[in-house]
Parts: sequence; C-alpha cells; structure tokens
Amino acid sequence: MLFPVHPRTRARLTGEVEISPNLKLVDPAGYLEFLSLEADAAAVLTDSGGIQEETTYLGVPCFTLRDNTERPVTVNEGTNILLGLDPARIAEIPGLIEANPGHDRPPPPLWDGKAAERIAEQIATG
Repeated sequence: MLFPVHPRTRARLTGEVEISPNLKLVDPAGYLEFLSLEADAAAVLTDSGGIQEETTYLGVPCFTLRDNTERPVTVNEGTNILLGLDPARIAEIPGLIEANPGHDRPPPPLWDGKAAERIAEQIATG
C-alpha cells in the first residue's frame, strides 16, 4: 500500500505510530502523478471529496473514512463506500471490494469531459 504523506503528517508519524511494513510512505505526488496512482490502484482509501470523484470516474473502488460526503453521487453510483470514522473498518475493505459490483461501471452520465461544450451551447442558444 502506498501512502502519499504530507510533510506535516510525516513529522507527526515519526516515533508516535507503528507503521506496518505493508505501508510504504511516499512523498506527495503532483496532480497527474496522483491520478496515475489512483488509476492503477486496486482501491483507494481517502477522506477527500475530490478523490471520491476521481476514483468514481476511473472506476476504482473508493472507501471514505467519513460519516458523510459532499459527493453523494459517488455513493449512489456504488463506487464509493463510507466507512465512517472507525479505523477498524479498514479491515473490511477486501470483502467489500469482492461484494460490491459497482466498481466496474462506466462513469456517471454527463461525466464525459464535455461540460464546457454543453455550457457553450446553452449560452449560444440561451
């Protein structure tokens, strides 16, 4: 597992927390590099709304450590599962991946990269 770690987070982890040998701490990634990591991931664990949307578009299973989301379409599409705030629920992820068929769906309707064209058309015909 990869964990792109912000420098402040890395400093807080030093000496305070036992890091699993299965978890590789890496430096933060730029946007395109991070999208590539997401696209190649078996699953993503996050608390970020933007990442919830990106993984939904990419068809990558997303698990969110929050009780709610400002991106409900990701939950409604079945590509994002809210785990709540209990870190122990992370252990459920392998079984949830197997049980959730929503992760191989195409992106939601209108998530086709053509929003600007539709907006321009509406303005032109408005």
